[in-house]
Amino acid sequence: MFDREAYEKRMEWFQDARFGMFIHWGLYSIPARGEWVRSTEQMPEEEYLPFFEEFNPVDYDPSKWAKAAKAAGMKYAILTAKHHDGFCLFDSKLTDFKSTNTKAGRDLVREYLDAFRAEGLKVGLYYSLLDWHHPDYPHYGDAHHPMRNCEAEKGVERDFNRYLDYMHGQVKELCTEYGKLDLMWFDFSYGELRGEAWRASELVKMIRTYQPDVILDNRLEVSGEGFGSIATDNPTAFSGDYVSPEQIIPPNGLKSESGRDLYWEACITMNDNWGYCAKDKNFKPSSMIIKKLVECVSKNGNMLLNVGPDARGNIPEESLQILDEIGRWMKKNSASVYACGCADLPKPENGRITRNGNRIYYHVMENSIGSVPLYGIRKDQVKAIRLLCDGSELQILNNWIVNNYPDIVFVDISKTPHLPDAVDTVVEVILKEE
Repeated sequence: MFDREAYEKRMEWFQDARFGMFIHWGLYSIPARGEWVRSTEQMPEEEYLPFFEEFNPVDYDPSKWAKAAKAAGMKYAILTAKHHDGFCLFDSKLTDFKSTNTKAGRDLVREYLDAFRAEGLKVGLYYSLLDWHHPDYPHYGDAHHPMRNCEAEKGVERDFNRYLDYMHGQVKELCTEYGKLDLMWFDFSYGELRGEAWRASELVKMIRTYQPDVILDNRLEVSGEGFGSIATDNPTAFSGDYVSPEQIIPPNGLKSESGRDLYWEACITMNDNWGYCAKDKNFKPSSMIIKKLVECVSKNGNMLLNVGPDARGNIPEESLQILDEIGRWMKKNSASVYACGCADLPKPENGRITRNGNRIYYHVMENSIGSVPLYGIRKDQVKAIRLLCDGSELQILNNWIVNNYPDIVFVDISKTPHLPDAVDTVVEVILKEE
């Protein structure tokens, strides 16, 4: 039976946080052609294992990552404990294919958790349901395995249940040996491998035994292309807690079949790859990411923004610069993001609107000729109007120009054609208590 009261309780912090960091990091940072390099190039294991022998992130300092995330205004982070290649950044007792057996010689997950907790951030771990290293994971004919077209693998006997025992065992290690986890991000279901094919009910029951408050994504049922049963009024035991659209912001937010608002989180890359890709310089400008973060919040969603550290353990300079620029905007305007959501007002032509209780935030991304209209509110509702970045008063205008439109509140934001903040100038409207 789905316990909605307990569900809503554990989702409170997630809804308030709104902004998190995704971290994709592993052996694939050495070939530096993205995290799917083994699959896309159909690379045999023997060609990939030299990266295991070489892996030695001498610059890895997760406290630097944590400080960068916090300074950017992020409230939580999720690290790839194991990606599709099967390599583990933690000291699993169930495999030798792990960071402690590389030149690094360290449990990199434990260090990440310690560093991010020390900065007061919520912590999560990503765990791939796929595993291209495990001998019992489907090879020939699988949709994604590097050896899917290798005739030599055809007819090789594999025990998928043995793989599932291994996978469940590793998840148990993460749930029992690393303290309180705030999120667990599974990736991903496909074809016939979804739901109970992963022994998902058993898995979630085990997770909830050891981590009763952990938040789960919905990818034990689906991948980024589906919503799963969490979007119905009868979620399965393994539905997860939120929808995880990938590389897209839902056009109208997300609601359940009966119209209830769904929790969701858009996971977004800064460039075109999740894992480090040395030649991918197609970085989104910070101005775009700020506007898209605001768009997520205005639709009751979160943004999980990815960084892909390099083989030495450094977040790319381009990413750090973007995070710094986002952080400078967030330092002045975060009240319009944290604990905010949809304002239930029509989207204005010049930007977005977010809301927290009796405070409405107009995100003005394009200046007006003359004064700026604040649609959807009446003058008699307004207690005060302030420019959020500095708290300065904005007065409701009353002159012959605007009085032709008595049902709209107008304010002067700037005496020049330029907004105080060219990316997003936030106007805070405090409504009278009803």
